[in-house]
Amino acid sequence: MMKFKGIITGILVVAVFTVFASAYVVDETEQVVVTQFGKVVGQPVTKPGLKFKVPFIQKATYFPKNLQSWDGDPGEVPTKDKVYIWVDIFAMWKIVDPVKYFQTVNNMTTALGRLDDIIGPSMRNLVTSYRLVESVRNSNRPMDTFEALEKQEGQKVASQYDIRTGRTKITRLMMAQAQPKLKKFGIELEDIKIKRINYVEKVRRAVYSRMIAERNQIAEKYRSEGKGEANDIRGDKEKELQLIKSGAYKAAQEIKGKADAKATAIYAEAYGVDPEFYSFSRTLEVYKKALDKTNTFVISTDSDFMKYLKKY
Repeated sequence: MMKFKGIITGILVVAVFTVFASAYVVDETEQVVVTQFGKVVGQPVTKPGLKFKVPFIQKATYFPKNLQSWDGDPGEVPTKDKVYIWVDIFAMWKIVDPVKYFQTVNNMTTALGRLDDIIGPSMRNLVTSYRLVESVRNSNRPMDTFEALEKQEGQKVASQYDIRTGRTKITRLMMAQAQPKLKKFGIELEDIKIKRINYVEKVRRAVYSRMIAERNQIAEKYRSEGKGEANDIRGDKEKELQLIKSGAYKAAQEIKGKADAKATAIYAEAYGVDPEFYSFSRTLEVYKKALDKTNTFVISTDSDFMKYLKKY
């Protein structure tokens, strides 16, 4: 009896182990290729859930089903107009045929290496085939720098560039060149973008110098306009100040003239009461100013100047 229970227990253990060995779980972001002795059997499993295989003989190999990223190394590339630039691009891709992927690249490291070998040359080929501005811009929209330098009131400024392809179309052409070469690996490109474009060091210094010169030119334009406005304001202020001063001077002279006229009238009225006294007081004032220690006069005693001295 004990021996029979041991056999039953052993069978149950083997059955449970066999079930665990044959079952596998597929996640929403995964797809599975089942192989038997290294060869693919059946169709790839792309739907999530609990799945089963032949235990010990068959093997489940997992691959990602969601989007993957590829980030290339920046490379020095000459453009069609002979400008050397550093181009840094990235791409989004996914495994659309896990069987081909398993039979060719088999793992993520090898897949990224294939992407390096295919996307990198495609990028160099396209960037070299176009002028620098084509890889930088998408349209002929005037840039702010030239608007500030050239735009006048009522005048439309035309772009100095002629963009016929543009950055977006160049990246699409990269995809068109690279995708057929990746199809045999079961890989599909979803997107390629230029992450960064920069000049090589020597060209970058020249560009920075030109940018500084342009900005200085814009700043000088604003300064000259500001100085012109300031001069206009000062001129208006001086003009207004002169008007105020002339008005005040006119008013003061009118007041002073009226006061002098009134004072003269008062003097005339006062001295008109006794003209002889007025003549006497005025003559004394002349004596006081003329006859001092520093002056010497030789005059006749019969002159009118001496009449009051003789009389009194």
